[in-house]
Amino acid sequence: MNTAPVLTLQPGRERSLVNRHPWVFSGAVARRPKEAQEGDFVQVHSAEGKWLATGFYSPESQIVVRCFEFDDAAADPGQGSYWRARLQQAMALRHRLNLAATGTTCQRLLHAEGDQMPGFIADAYGNTVVLQVLTLGAERVLPHLAEGLREAGYKYLYLKIKENSAWLERVSLQPGWYGAEGPPVVEVQEHGMRFEVDVVGGQKTGFFLDQRDARALLKTYAAGAKVLNTFSYTGGFSLAALAGGAAQAISVDISKTAVEQAHRNAALNGWGADRHQAVAADCFDYFRQAPDDLDIIVLDPPAFAKKESALKNASRGYKELNLKALKRLRPGGLLFTFSCSQAVSRDLFRKIVFGAAADARRHVRILHQTTQPPDHPINIYHPEGEYLKGLVLQVD
Repeated sequence: MNTAPVLTLQPGRERSLVNRHPWVFSGAVARRPKEAQEGDFVQVHSAEGKWLATGFYSPESQIVVRCFEFDDAAADPGQGSYWRARLQQAMALRHRLNLAATGTTCQRLLHAEGDQMPGFIADAYGNTVVLQVLTLGAERVLPHLAEGLREAGYKYLYLKIKENSAWLERVSLQPGWYGAEGPPVVEVQEHGMRFEVDVVGGQKTGFFLDQRDARALLKTYAAGAKVLNTFSYTGGFSLAALAGGAAQAISVDISKTAVEQAHRNAALNGWGADRHQAVAADCFDYFRQAPDDLDIIVLDPPAFAKKESALKNASRGYKELNLKALKRLRPGGLLFTFSCSQAVSRDLFRKIVFGAAADARRHVRILHQTTQPPDHPINIYHPEGEYLKGLVLQVD
């Protein structure tokens, strides 16, 4: 039975919850439960007293409640069985995807609101799971989730804690192994390509799983091509190009550690310096010295806009970057360009790239529009979860 404290909305502010949007913003709240603490479960009621949802309480945040239950007012999230069932539901989707059949041994297991598990991002690398715990509410149910992961056969669990989760969301956990200590670097496969993943020291969870489908797409276009992969991290797009028969791939990233790993990943798959070049440099600056005979350029930068207030500067950065690339491509070349900024909509990103194409005075055609793969599911009621957008352009 659900005995969580009740938070009451202002009159007329229930529509988003009736439509299953999982966030309750502070401005919609009429009465807060005095007995509820940060990270507690709360029931959200309309002004008329009707139960709408249950979620995690974050009284100091602009998002006061992150909801995870819309169907059963009596469901008790205090029971471990509740969270193990939610985990099993998420894993059932991954089982249907059957990525192992494609020669892939790494995938996203939990995608926050996309799996009705707000506060959790979990990526699996073989029998190791790297877990981002984003809120205090998620921290409090972590033991149930860890138990479910171990029951599913995952041996090692490594926690990644964002700095803003610690000071904004009061997450008290420290980064590190949760339970048995596993290897800091694991080897995985993606579509048969071999990668070493630094689960302890790597960015995010160690590898950018969300670009798996885009890398597979690049592979189909790469035969005989000279490819520049900017913001390359550990070389995912470069290896995909080489696997597709590229004549040469150049990986450029500002992190010397990342490009060294990219070089090792290339060697792991049998490609030496004659096929793969790794350069530690600022990607914006690198275009001044980039070859002028490039067939394919990949632009996969980090998020330039993590909130709405950064949109103006982010738009300027995306346009500058795409303009530099468009000027470098040889006629008939391809541009794979992406934005992972949640605040930059698909439509806005396309307009930014349009502006760069117009300034470059090149004839540009859209061949593909890409997004995150299905193990990063998007809750249809939560459009904010659709963060990754990309364009594949032919440039004449």
